[in-house]
Amino acid sequence: MTSKVLRDGGGLVFSLLLSFAAAGLGGWLTNTALSEWYPSLTKPSWNPPDWIFGPVWTLLYAAMAIAAWLVWLQRQRTPVKLPLTLYALQLVLNVIWSALFFALRNPGAAFGEVLLLWLAILATLIACGRVDRWAGILLAPYLAWVSFAAVLNFTIWRLN
Repeated sequence: MTSKVLRDGGGLVFSLLLSFAAAGLGGWLTNTALSEWYPSLTKPSWNPPDWIFGPVWTLLYAAMAIAAWLVWLQRQRTPVKLPLTLYALQLVLNVIWSALFFALRNPGAAFGEVLLLWLAILATLIACGRVDRWAGILLAPYLAWVSFAAVLNFTIWRLN
């Protein structure tokens, strides 16, 4: 029993490390533009305050990691390769969005990419939800936030 708990806990730790590694890389790419470029952009009146993004993304990355872990726990009962591959893909696309929008300062390209990210998140939510209902539920706020972010990205692109 103890080895199972350690193994399952190790999976959660790995999932959290993977998720927050992507978050850290995305944050590093984002940070390059936060002091000068991003504040200079014209933004819509409904743009959230800057301080909200950190806490929201922290919660979303934690929920993503837990969702992936819940899927991984089902590996003895059902195939999990597709949902976990989709999970990894959407993490990569999330980092690429940060690179395009912030590091390369290209909201137009970032908008095109966020549409791919949105589709990848939807596919991940569906695939994970089929394996573990709670995994799908945990990914729903992420899809909602990226939906909002896509509209914000588009609006900033058009305003600038």
